[in-house]
Amino acid sequence: MNTPMNDTVGATGKLKQAIMVWDMPVRVFHWLLVICFAGAWLTSESERLQMIHYAFGYTSCLLILIRLVWGVIGTRYARFTQFLKGPKAVLGHFMAMLRGHPHHDVGHNPAGGLVMVALMLLILVIGVSGYLSVKELLGDFAGEIHESVASLALGVVILHILAAIVMSLMEKQNLVKSMVDGKKQGMPEQGIRYPQYLLGGLILITSLYFFYLVLTGALPSLTQ
Repeated sequence: MNTPMNDTVGATGKLKQAIMVWDMPVRVFHWLLVICFAGAWLTSESERLQMIHYAFGYTSCLLILIRLVWGVIGTRYARFTQFLKGPKAVLGHFMAMLRGHPHHDVGHNPAGGLVMVALMLLILVIGVSGYLSVKELLGDFAGEIHESVASLALGVVILHILAAIVMSLMEKQNLVKSMVDGKKQGMPEQGIRYPQYLLGGLILITSLYFFYLVLTGALPSLTQ
């Protein structure tokens, strides 16, 4: 019997197939954060686009807070307990990669999960330092922290992109595409049952509305 092109055989000999791994809230969070981070970076040096910069920056922080909550109560692969591992697991993952035998995790691998959480924390620091800078608190120190951590976060983003490309090649599946349609290769029983489309849509609408409020100056406590 011929194996379908988009199916693979797992270690147990069972046929792998495309299963739902990333729910809609995770996907909405991921792509909105990409847009907000890029937008905030591109508008950071323009006084004319200052309100847009604020809107992108504060919306990024809102998304992070939502993701922190979803990381506790969300679906199987959205939860931090699924992918946040200790140093031993992270080191083991890197060693397996160097040997050319990476662990094919259905969700985030230990290293990827660590990078994701680090990036989330960095963006929160950027947001807080940006707020302190707007309020002219801590003098130039807040502004310097804001710019320095933003540059560090950009480096982590580049690392994340490169890692996604490398892992896509090693695992022979498009990890970027999986964050669009939510699907990866795995056993049927490993997939999540409910993609949470309604909640994902609610997060999208809430984020867009918050962006609009900041942009139009309806939340002066954040921008003045």
